[in-house]
Amino acid sequence: MLASYGLIGLFFIVAILFSLVMVIIPIVLRYLKIVPHNPNAIKESIFECGVETIGKTWVQFNFRYYFYALVFLALDVLVVFLYPWAVQLRQLGAFSLYVVLILVFIVLVGYVYAWKKKVLEWK
Repeated sequence: MLASYGLIGLFFIVAILFSLVMVIIPIVLRYLKIVPHNPNAIKESIFECGVETIGKTWVQFNFRYYFYALVFLALDVLVVFLYPWAVQLRQLGAFSLYVVLILVFIVLVGYVYAWKKKVLEWK
């Protein structure tokens, strides 16, 4: 049984090393003068799609977008938990059915709460 977790451990090690290498490579290339570093006021100016901005360059997003993202995230988490349960439905038994029904109920309560608070209305 421990051998089957070795592959997962190896995957985590490779993922961590890959992440570190992707952060370290640009730093090393800059110190070796392979990647040029020529700061310029024109390069650091704010523009959108190649056109200079008109008005304020710092625009805050509406907070309602965060609510949409949270509802989307809750539904994604529900799918992540429901898919493995549906694959192993016959072996898990009735207890797992009750657990999943509780999970769906919790997500449904959150969805109804968001609906009652009119978070899902597009204005």
